[in-house]
Amino acid sequence: MTETLSAAAARRIALAAQGFGRARPGEPVRRHVLDQARRLGVVQIDSVNVVTRTHYLPAFSRLGHYPREALEDVAWGPRPGLFEYWGHEASLLPLESQPLFRWRMARAQAGETWTGIARFGRERRDYIEEVLKEIERRGPVTGGDFATGPRGAPGWWEWSDGKRALEWLFWSGFITTKTRRGFERVYDLTERALPARIVDLPTPDEADAQRELVRIAARAMGVATATDLRDYFRLPLDASRARIAELVEAGELIPVQVKGWGKPAFLAPDARRPRRVEGQALLSPFDNLIWTRDRTERLFGVRVRLEIYTPAEKRLHGYYVLPLLEDEAITARVDLKSDRKAGALLVQAAWREPDATPQTPARLVDELVRMAKWLDLERVEVVGPGDLAAELAAEMAGATPG
Repeated sequence: MTETLSAAAARRIALAAQGFGRARPGEPVRRHVLDQARRLGVVQIDSVNVVTRTHYLPAFSRLGHYPREALEDVAWGPRPGLFEYWGHEASLLPLESQPLFRWRMARAQAGETWTGIARFGRERRDYIEEVLKEIERRGPVTGGDFATGPRGAPGWWEWSDGKRALEWLFWSGFITTKTRRGFERVYDLTERALPARIVDLPTPDEADAQRELVRIAARAMGVATATDLRDYFRLPLDASRARIAELVEAGELIPVQVKGWGKPAFLAPDARRPRRVEGQALLSPFDNLIWTRDRTERLFGVRVRLEIYTPAEKRLHGYYVLPLLEDEAITARVDLKSDRKAGALLVQAAWREPDATPQTPARLVDELVRMAKWLDLERVEVVGPGDLAAELAAEMAGATPG
């Protein structure tokens, strides 16, 4: 018979799989950051820098005050443990998983990617090959290197075409990010940018790679629907259905029912089943735990929507809103901004959720103060509206990053 899980049990399994409920290390270092990225399987990258760029936040949510330089080192340092590719969206991924995405690179080479980039690849293949030869000759490059063309030939590269060529080559796996300067990618040939031990790994066939990606997604989520498993690495619909069925047949995914979900679900065989999950964390709007809005509602009963692209007058909660995870519930959300010039973490709005507790303001202050210190900001200021703002400001009085 198919096992039935309560919604609360499924939520605890999901939280444990994502690394919540564990004691934070006293002094997180590179090893902790890399281990955390491997646990998640993928960390989304986004350019928005209102608080800090989102790829820094999942490790903070789980590890606490870690040195941001540790993530930069493990992603773009001389001994990388991560690489960049299209995993969920633009992503940082464990280096050892690079072969698992070569089928996607092959599909991109065949024109099965973004419509505009695919068309460009077909229509301007000679141009793309010239760009690739230039990178091979010149070494690491940025998009800006193609804005005016090689020295002595101004205008040889037209920026929009240069950018498209780099995107096509990146999608197709010919080049990858060697490092970043600020937030700008520095590209090089994949065989020069990645360690030989990774480049030389055999390429699995498409089905084998996709099965492993489903396994990684299942371990990272603990319990998930077929849609959740597919979305984690944005797998093709028919392929994901086939891979899930194969893993169920092999006993590597356990079909379960979760009360209230309304959809069949699948349990990772080695998923932890904690009796309770304790702790608190501020979550990036792009955090793996909540990036799928439907899953967030199933897990927490909270409607979370990214409002960055919503006109200001239509936003319900703010521009860059971070939910507060309090034990096993989302109890509040805050619209945050780092005012680096003033040295302040600004709470531009603070809202309570139905599961808020009497301890929510104090626990939220703890995380805000911790975040301010981590971001090298001197203080937290509550400056905006919301039904939690006044209580939060009162609780904040006298609290400093220290």
